[in-house]
Amino acid sequence: MKISNTFAEMMVHIPLCTHIEAKKVLIIGSVNDELKSETLKHSKESNFEFGDLSIIENKENKEIDIVILTDIRPDLKILANIYRVLKDDAILCFLSKSFSNNKDELKEDLKLVGEKFWIAMPFKFEHDTAIIASRKYHPTADLNLQRADFLEDLKYYSAEIHSASFVFPASIHKELTGIAKR
Repeated sequence: MKISNTFAEMMVHIPLCTHIEAKKVLIIGSVNDELKSETLKHSKESNFEFGDLSIIENKENKEIDIVILTDIRPDLKILANIYRVLKDDAILCFLSKSFSNNKDELKEDLKLVGEKFWIAMPFKFEHDTAIIASRKYHPTADLNLQRADFLEDLKYYSAEIHSASFVFPASIHKELTGIAKR
């Protein structure tokens, strides 16, 4: 998977500017310099660990604040392992399919995480669609403007883009109502 600058900014800053104080963050899957560069912008408050799915096996129950899957689509088994290590106010973020490319897969992903998380919302950027799943924080209502507005050297992400990425056309919004947990 080629990780673009936009992908790196959105997959890192959406969850990290939503969570009030993420201390431990796991990034699982493919990682490149652009993604690592974006994590450095949060290095004062967050500790990042990179690896594959096996990294979860060595983690204690409820010790992780955020898990970002760069190129792994969770299934029941993966989600159960991730859920075990997530704190009660944790966030999970991962890529899904866009509504126009495969609405059934997007709906399946939302239903899967919706069983374990209070909030399960799709967001879009460029030609990608991702899902943020949270046990506590709402990605638009709990956007930390103090953090988002002071990030430097960004090419795509901003507080305005953060909020706008959760807006979908009325017909898509209506079709995802009851599936996406807003």
